[in-house]
Amino acid sequence: MPSEYTEPVEISASVAEANRKAAERLREGGSQDFEDAQRGLLAQPDVPAIYSRSDSGKVVWSFTAYDFLTDGDEQAPPTVNPSLWRQGRLTAVAGLFQVTSGARGGVYQVRGYDLSNMTIIEGDQGIIVIDPLACYETAQAALKLYRDTTGNRNPVRALIYTHSHVDHFGGARGLFAERNDEIPDGLPVIAPDGFLEHAVSENVYAGPAMSRRAEYMYAANLDKGPYAQVGSGLGLTVSTGEVTLLPPTDSIGAAQAVTSDDWSPADVIPWREGLHRRVIDGVRLLFQLTPGTEAPAEMNIYLPELRALCMAENATHNQHNILSLRGAQVRDAHAWAKYLTDAIQTFGEHTEIEFASHHWPRWGKESILEFLSNQRDMYAYLNDQSLRLINRGYTGIEIAEELQHLPAGLAEHWYNQGYYGSLSHNFKAVYQRYMGWFDGNPAHLWNLPPTEAGTRYVAAMGGAEAVVRKAQEAYDNPQADSQTYRWILELLNHVVFADPATVSEKAVQDAKALQAKVFAQLGYGAENGPWRNFYLTGAEELRTGPQQPTSKGAPDLVHSMTLEQIFAAMARSVDGPKAAQEQRAAIVLQWQFTDTGQECTTTLRNGVLVYVDGKDLYAGKPQATISLTRATFDSLVLEGPLFQRNFDAAVKAGTIRVDDQAAADTVLGYLTVPDPSFPIVTP
Repeated sequence: MPSEYTEPVEISASVAEANRKAAERLREGGSQDFEDAQRGLLAQPDVPAIYSRSDSGKVVWSFTAYDFLTDGDEQAPPTVNPSLWRQGRLTAVAGLFQVTSGARGGVYQVRGYDLSNMTIIEGDQGIIVIDPLACYETAQAALKLYRDTTGNRNPVRALIYTHSHVDHFGGARGLFAERNDEIPDGLPVIAPDGFLEHAVSENVYAGPAMSRRAEYMYAANLDKGPYAQVGSGLGLTVSTGEVTLLPPTDSIGAAQAVTSDDWSPADVIPWREGLHRRVIDGVRLLFQLTPGTEAPAEMNIYLPELRALCMAENATHNQHNILSLRGAQVRDAHAWAKYLTDAIQTFGEHTEIEFASHHWPRWGKESILEFLSNQRDMYAYLNDQSLRLINRGYTGIEIAEELQHLPAGLAEHWYNQGYYGSLSHNFKAVYQRYMGWFDGNPAHLWNLPPTEAGTRYVAAMGGAEAVVRKAQEAYDNPQADSQTYRWILELLNHVVFADPATVSEKAVQDAKALQAKVFAQLGYGAENGPWRNFYLTGAEELRTGPQQPTSKGAPDLVHSMTLEQIFAAMARSVDGPKAAQEQRAAIVLQWQFTDTGQECTTTLRNGVLVYVDGKDLYAGKPQATISLTRATFDSLVLEGPLFQRNFDAAVKAGTIRVDDQAAADTVLGYLTVPDPSFPIVTP
């Protein structure tokens, strides 16, 4: 549900003027994107919203929430950056679209039903689905729209994941709602090699923290409108339904690529090393692996019969993230540019249609080559110019301030604008990739934490009331601009994070109220969707406190994990300092899974939970042997905070056998619970 309504912050004169000037600078010739976004439209959503299958009153995706974009003025309201408004209107175009057609059938996309697109390829006797959106409910609704519009009831013959992000696999099981959730035997599920490993590492290991920050990045909890959320640049927002996963049955890259001797005229393009081929339901597909680009495991797909190229998420109608603001591993901008070059050289001459897992397609070889080349140049520029300045002694912050604009030849294209990634945080990300968090200045080697620093800064500046007064004076200045607002935030952050025993409650509340106004002003002026969302969510949480999370656990992810991955996730929840202090001797547990025949050993020592497949040759005699089924184990993992309690209950019920329950309980007692609503803008 949207957050509790609060009176919106009125836009300042300086931000309104900056947005007005930005509207004047908007480049001409922008109608082609709107024509392309509407091209091939066959049907629009026939429902106002999509609801949760487990809670009929919960909306997991709303179409009408964005009516202000689709039905509103072309001209942006004063409280929205006009460039971001344009992007929001484009991403709000929702429905079923025919991308192209051939002798065998058509290629369709369902867009505007989630953050990502779902692509459907018609084969001889069925359909192939690429990227089934982020949750069960939106995938089910998207497939229904296709079925109802085209009348095609042929079964799903294969499922393809282009990469390892949840908005490209989370709806997998929703495709089979029409079969009462029965998955066809032998269904090919195709993904790039390493997909499952990276899907787990991103969604499980640091999942709670990433999910919390994703609340800020996509602002699913915020109201939608000119004073609130207007999209995320890459799409509108992320759906909040049930995340599912069908594990891959065919990993592209695990086997040898196609050799020149095996190449066929039906492949259309000249042979190049490293390509993989599959023929599914009569449809020939060529795969180009692109590891380390937008995702650690990703691939582009070429359909030679249709001269159509799927660029996954490697080329979209915005500048993407080198480092996602929700948190992730830093991406390799150099590799990203390299694989775009490879795609151009491999497919360019024989491509007439380009589509991706976000945004709208492009038609015509020249338009596609220009698009891919300029996207390539943009990522190469981010990488190379960061390194140029790194080697001149610049820090990440300094690089971002020095290079605030792309070269004119890149900046003149809408698809290179920073609607999702930004020059500012992308330059900092490249710095982080090569140089890490430390800028080399010993003054920054051992910084005080926010509360300690805030307490001392506030005292040095004459107390909290004086700091808030100074910040208010700066905010009230009619000439206040983004630089001023950034400085005000630094001042007020020290008050908000100061030790409560050293500042008055009134001063803290005044600081929060003013900081919320400043967040709002920076949000109103932001061209970048996630920046706007971060600022406005931060403002909301300063007023009302952290919101309840919109995401929940994903059983399919747990069922798909190896034992090593599950115990690695458990190890990350061990209270290491407490365990190390209280348990000077190692505690060894032998785990036996009676249904799979697997065995493993875990050892708690020095505050670390060590996993060994099979028997640990050097850990010594186990203090306890635990026998259970994998299904029972998975159910314990999914309970999360109740793991030890449910373990003990299962022992009592006889579904788990353990010869020394006290030893097992000692280890399990050190597992801690993540906080899914931890504060971000407050201590």
